Amino acid sequence: MAQLIFFCGTMDSGKSTLALQTAHNHQSRGRKGLIFSSKDRAGSGKISSRIGLRTDAIEVDESLNFHEYVLEQLAQSQKVEFIIADEAQFYTSAQIEQLATIVDSLDIDVFTFGILTDFRTELFPGSARLVELADEINPLQVGALCWCGSRATHQARIINGVMVTEGEQILLSTADDVVAYEVLCRRHHMRQVTSRKSRDYYATNVPLFGE
Repeated sequence: MAQLIFFCGTMDSGKSTLALQTAHNHQSRGRKGLIFSSKDRAGSGKISSRIGLRTDAIEVDESLNFHEYVLEQLAQSQKVEFIIADEAQFYTSAQIEQLATIVDSLDIDVFTFGILTDFRTELFPGSARLVELADEINPLQVGALCWCGSRATHQARIINGVMVTEGEQILLSTADDVVAYEVLCRRHHMRQVTSRKSRDYYATNVPLFGE
């Protein structure tokens, strides 16, 4: 029986690398599938990893209906034996339900990859629905590291060099603001101590936690 599988982790934990490897493993055995992504760092219609691997993908926006798209491919005699869905945290809850329907009604394996929580430590809607519906949830074993060397568990949003904990869930750099993200352990995320703030402390001896 086909399954809906969710691989989850923080940034830098190798999610996209695993998505690309999973696609390669199936394709190398002659299997035909569809590869989806959303808002990848390499641009629209791409899956890219931080170690330099990349491939073309179908860009997912809120208007895409996964189930209808796959049915159209099958109606055109296109074989679909697996689906790779990267950056699944950006999908809507309805789109996750569509992926589950593909598994159940069309018997096609769906492999999803994404981040669990946002910079506010709140679950992304797509990830939350995957936790509720997935047949299998696999936390990535390659742990990203906080600047302190501890396992990173949270994403921090940094705007113009300052960590923020409020704002829109999805935000990219604009003409006025430079938006960056950094992975931190829970301790330093809660205390809002980024790598830059740590370096400033050692350079100026300004207390990190307001002692």
